[in-house]
Amino acid sequence: MIRRFFRHLWESIKSLKRNGWMTVAATGIVTITLTLLAIFASVILNAAKLTRDIENNVRITVYLQVDTHDNSEVITVEGQERSNENFHKIYDQLQGLSNVKSVTFSDKNEQLNKLIETMGDDWNLYSGDANPLYDAYIVDATSPSEVVAVSEAAKTIEGVTEVNYGGANTQRLLSLTNLIQTWGLIGVGLLFFIAIFLISNTIRITIISRSREIQIMRLVGAKSSYIRGPFLFEGAWIGLIGAILPSLLVYFVYDMSYRQFNPGLVGQNLSMITPDLFIPIMIGSLFVLGMIIGSIGARISMRRYLKV
Repeated sequence: MIRRFFRHLWESIKSLKRNGWMTVAATGIVTITLTLLAIFASVILNAAKLTRDIENNVRITVYLQVDTHDNSEVITVEGQERSNENFHKIYDQLQGLSNVKSVTFSDKNEQLNKLIETMGDDWNLYSGDANPLYDAYIVDATSPSEVVAVSEAAKTIEGVTEVNYGGANTQRLLSLTNLIQTWGLIGVGLLFFIAIFLISNTIRITIISRSREIQIMRLVGAKSSYIRGPFLFEGAWIGLIGAILPSLLVYFVYDMSYRQFNPGLVGQNLSMITPDLFIPIMIGSLFVLGMIIGSIGARISMRRYLKV
């Protein structure tokens, strides 16, 4: 049994070398197919993860108008400090809304400092009076189902310029995910057929070149499974080799993308799928899919051209 396994393995390797450019073409199309599949899968899975995070998010950001000093007990008017009559006027109204768990002030300068930390020193340009951000209150609702109602109530408070709870982002993410999923799966499906077609033609050449040897094996009583073995191995090898480059791209590019984009999401209670979970699963899936594509191509070729 072990000798047969290694014999089939060696025969499949020799066939890969013998077919030359056909092997390269089949491997190349598998590589392209799996690369596109990895890209679409990465976008779709992370968009779904972000959508779930947004839907489960109980945090609402209430932005205040520029001339509002709701969190300042003392304000400066014509160069003189005075007590702020409107101190915590908006805060108290937010705290009094139904289904509000907590209200926390977010200073625009603190927001800018976070942006500088996560996005780089280029944002130092907006320090001081050039800061384009707004003071805000971070409102935590009691449950995700109450976020919309609390947001709508917060919009009616005087001094509030904008309320953001991620609802519009959810719809955009869902639309983007559906679009990518539809056209992505169509494109990958077409490439799957092309890959299987090229692999089956590559193995067909091997079958034709070894037709005399196959006839002799059949005459001496070789079982069909014994004859099929090397061709199945050959198809699996093509799929396996074709998965190497997409796996390397996933390993390096996804980790780099995570480090670049995820810091900007953390401040909004969102997160991409962590690399230590995503990368091993995706790479393993690519190699398995590559071998499946190769094996399917080999089986189709044998069914059509190998009468065993």
